[in-house]
Amino acid sequence: MILTEIIGSIGIIKLNRPEKRNSLHPEMIKEFVETIRTFNNDSQVKVIIITGVENSFCAGADLGYLQELRSNSVLLNESDSSLLGSFFLSVYESSKPTIAAVNGPAIAGGCGLATACDFIFADSEKSKFGYSEVKIGFLPAIVSFLLLRRVSEFKAKQLLLTAEIMNAKKAQEIGLIEYISDSEKVLQDSIDFAKELCTNSQFSMSETKKMIRQIYSLRYDDAVKYCLNLNVIGRTSEDFQKGLDKFLNKK
Repeated sequence: MILTEIIGSIGIIKLNRPEKRNSLHPEMIKEFVETIRTFNNDSQVKVIIITGVENSFCAGADLGYLQELRSNSVLLNESDSSLLGSFFLSVYESSKPTIAAVNGPAIAGGCGLATACDFIFADSEKSKFGYSEVKIGFLPAIVSFLLLRRVSEFKAKQLLLTAEIMNAKKAQEIGLIEYISDSEKVLQDSIDFAKELCTNSQFSMSETKKMIRQIYSLRYDDAVKYCLNLNVIGRTSEDFQKGLDKFLNKK
């Protein structure tokens, strides 16, 4: 259910359930999380791109599996929710920069998946974004913390309460996504952008991602103390020594 490809230092993950609009299924989620883990541990891979096959990015939860949820016990629902949590966190906590190449609709959990990425590229014509959970009495619980890191509290409430489905232009206007690509060019634009990221220090990018996650909820004085320690560590890294030598010699 997951296709992978490595182009240079770029790892590409493709959700591969086109007959189900690449909707989320427990087996696909497990395969996805394992793939992210593999890419994180692969020193060749510096950036990860996530996209969908054919004309969908991810349509959210699989309808067949939603039917099964009706008869789930509390324990089964807890286990399934934990699996979903690990799915989103595997992207949010990835040590490598992540890019969502949204080639079609990204709805509910699919929108959450895109939101978990560090950068979002969207097809100008085919992409759609929205959190439709309230339409069926579901709670957008796990994806809400990701959304609140991209937009304001009130904008998040508006998106989650109305279940509005937006085109790429509207999503960019409210700050949900960063880049819009011409039709059929979203993956290539994502690859070109990833190549630029690959010129940066892998150590620095990884530590910067971790730093931002840590200081997000800290008091400013605690955040400064934390960053002071990171500054000391960063100055002793091999990447810093090599990068500084290269910069000074170039000067």
